[in-house]
Amino acid sequence: MVGIILASHGDFAEGILQSGAMIFGEQENVKAITLMPSEGPDDIKEKMKEAIASFDNQDEVLILVDLWGGTPFNQANSLIEEHQKDKWAIVAGLNLPMLIEAYASRLSMDTAYEIAAHIVTTAKEGIKVSPEKLQPMEKAIATAAAKPSNVGAPGKFEFVLARIDSRLLHGQVATSWTRSTNPTRIIVVSDAVAKDELRKKLIQQAAPPGVKGHVVPIHKMVELAKDDRHFGGQRALLLFENPQDVLRAVEGGVPIETINVGSMAHSPGKVQPNKTLAFNQEDLDTFAKLKKLGLKFDVRRVPNDSKENMNEILKRAQGLLNKRS
Repeated sequence: MVGIILASHGDFAEGILQSGAMIFGEQENVKAITLMPSEGPDDIKEKMKEAIASFDNQDEVLILVDLWGGTPFNQANSLIEEHQKDKWAIVAGLNLPMLIEAYASRLSMDTAYEIAAHIVTTAKEGIKVSPEKLQPMEKAIATAAAKPSNVGAPGKFEFVLARIDSRLLHGQVATSWTRSTNPTRIIVVSDAVAKDELRKKLIQQAAPPGVKGHVVPIHKMVELAKDDRHFGGQRALLLFENPQDVLRAVEGGVPIETINVGSMAHSPGKVQPNKTLAFNQEDLDTFAKLKKLGLKFDVRRVPNDSKENMNEILKRAQGLLNKRS
């Protein structure tokens, strides 16, 4: 696996390393290197050497730096000249979309050169402006060109992921899950959100480049799932706030076979058997009904996480609720 160094002036590298872990999960063979005000070029160069020495594969190293021509860049460039002129690579202008794409690319690319060339486009696409009228013209043209060409083709939706997440469309979905499932549309299925114009607008704006964001009530999703005239070639990622909405959708005919259970927020009356999921009795009863309908449960925050046992989680939650009564 390609090793990755994040290098910056100050604590920026440490912060973006933490942000990347929140969205894509903890990563091996990644180190954050910081240049502090009291340090000089030799200090950061030595830190880079130590980081590279800790990697499983020291032949393939990608160095992501904050600023072209700054001390972290210069010292990384010096190391490349001294050691691996033909294999190690540097990309400047480090941002979070770039880092997430680098993580995802390591799963299918074996060289630093490949990843470096690939992630630049994603880093640029991650720079967007709101309101959209402020977006540079060339970006608007590129975004329009990236829209799927098969919109309106005969056929039904292909459902690539259905997820319960009380936060709906946020960083983990817009980056890691989108990268792993490659949807053309992200659809929030919720009666409550469909009535809230502000939330609808924010969700539509949060969709990643090249993916269309929608918010629809449950009955409308049922209609769309049955439509075999307009959605051929369209890959849909469905987001639900709670299991009750999933149950209504499945009972209405939306063909969900597996539900990814990612996040259910804690609120009064709920118990929390693990770090990300909280349940009340209605939730547990709803999951029992979903299981009876044949749904499988995939308990993960991000694709790289290990799957947890939903039956054990529900059993612990039921025990906690019983203790309260």
